[in-house]
Amino acid sequence: MEFRLAERMGSIKASEIRELLKLTEQPDIISFAGGLPAPELFPVEEFKIISSEVIEKEGREALQYTTTEGFKPLRKIIAEQRMKASGVNVSEDNIFITSGSQQGLDFSGRIFLDKNDVVICESPSYLGALNAFKAYMPKFIEIPMDNDGMIIEDLELALKNNPNVKFIYTIPDFQNPSGKTLSLERRKRMVELSEKYNVPIIEDNPYGELRFEGERLPSVKSFDRAGSVIYLGTFSKTFCPGLRLGWVCAENNILSKYILVKQGADLQSSTISQRETALFMERYNLDEHIEKIKSVYRKRRDLMIKMMEKEFPDNCTFTYPQGGLFTWVTLEEGQNAAEILEIALKDKVAFVPGGSFFPNGGHPNHFRLNYSSSSEEQIIEGIKR
Repeated sequence: MEFRLAERMGSIKASEIRELLKLTEQPDIISFAGGLPAPELFPVEEFKIISSEVIEKEGREALQYTTTEGFKPLRKIIAEQRMKASGVNVSEDNIFITSGSQQGLDFSGRIFLDKNDVVICESPSYLGALNAFKAYMPKFIEIPMDNDGMIIEDLELALKNNPNVKFIYTIPDFQNPSGKTLSLERRKRMVELSEKYNVPIIEDNPYGELRFEGERLPSVKSFDRAGSVIYLGTFSKTFCPGLRLGWVCAENNILSKYILVKQGADLQSSTISQRETALFMERYNLDEHIEKIKSVYRKRRDLMIKMMEKEFPDNCTFTYPQGGLFTWVTLEEGQNAAEILEIALKDKVAFVPGGSFFPNGGHPNHFRLNYSSSSEEQIIEGIKR
């Protein structure tokens, strides 16, 4: 049968990262492609205890439906622990559980975007978000970044000249893919511009707790006084991605729209995953677990940077992230990272060419490297190849 698809399907492309991950399932491939946490750091033994206890004591409830908003004790913990640590004081009523923050991105597109609406994003930006938004057929305005993140003067100019902007999308901490961080002053200015032009901010912050040096910066939402910032959080980078748990933190007038959309999408996120995560955070110290993760990732970042300084040609540059999972490599103009990938794959090394991270195309002379999920031996050997 020849299916008559929706027009929007023409704008949706397969994720280059997910396609590369299929290749990396080959055991002899050294992969710097995915945004994967290190599986050897998952708290498997503790989770065995937690899972058994949830089934033994709460089995019937854990295997039953729950509310669309999510398991209340988990929402309370998120409000009092994770959001408070980011500088935001809210109650569980401002927290809504999603099936990973990726679902929050998709819901943001459903709620805000009609065809030809405008999304402002960093240039480059997270491929998964771009694909989620493209399903609703918007136009993208890319705002360049420097070492302090999105350039605010360019953002204001875009807001001033484009009345159909529906939201600003930002990853303020250790941005995917660039590894750059939005400065404190620019966070404040972004919120001021959001209020001035009546355009909300979607703050996607999966990496904020993974800072290796210096003090953690307060979230963009911490400066929100008008309810203009919608915060997306996740346990995927700091705990266990397979649980598929994230959250939205927002004012009730917009949070209610996310709840309505979820009722039509999947009713609720996994009851058992929510109860297991809540019990884990009651029983164990997630911050201590995050410190262990950061210690390992810091060493892997340092090693990758050291190896690139030694092995890469002088005509390429790369970012030195203070946290997160990625460094961003820029080649000379005229070079094509996709062509280099073809050569690298013959040597059993994978990475993500940078062109996919620019919604309007171009910029073939960049690529992204992930250091979190490779061993030190793999980093040394992979960069050498």
